[in-house]
Amino acid sequence: MTKIIQHQIFYPNPAAEVWEYLTVSELIAQWLMPTDFKAVVGHEFQFKPGCMPDCDFDGTFYCKVLEVTPYKTLSYSWNFKSISGKLNTSIVNWTLTEKDNGTELLLVHRGFEGEQMLPIFNLMNPGWLQHMQKLSESLDPETNLTASI
Repeated sequence: MTKIIQHQIFYPNPAAEVWEYLTVSELIAQWLMPTDFKAVVGHEFQFKPGCMPDCDFDGTFYCKVLEVTPYKTLSYSWNFKSISGKLNTSIVNWTLTEKDNGTELLLVHRGFEGEQMLPIFNLMNPGWLQHMQKLSESLDPETNLTASI
């Protein structure tokens, strides 16, 4: 059993603005969480939301930038360990498409394989959507957005 997280939101902002919030660590911290991200292929970075025993998660996401095409695509690994130390691997892909004087942002997060991944998948699926909605607030508190799951 393989699960995929996929969310798409339209922001009435230019792709360059949305891109900044995906690639500048201080801006990422506003809508996702603090990180040492750099938009450089091969750069390793982390997110540390904290241990979640109910999801068998040790509390740190270990990431590495895989692809950077400015204003178009961003891809990075999103690996995490179970409390017992087993490494789980996944990939986060962002695609920006200029449309209707704004930007359509597509998130595809792959790598949730097996029944043991269901608890973290069930947490992260709505969590990503909430963070993407928070990104809209960071871009412009008055912005209306359209989401599709």
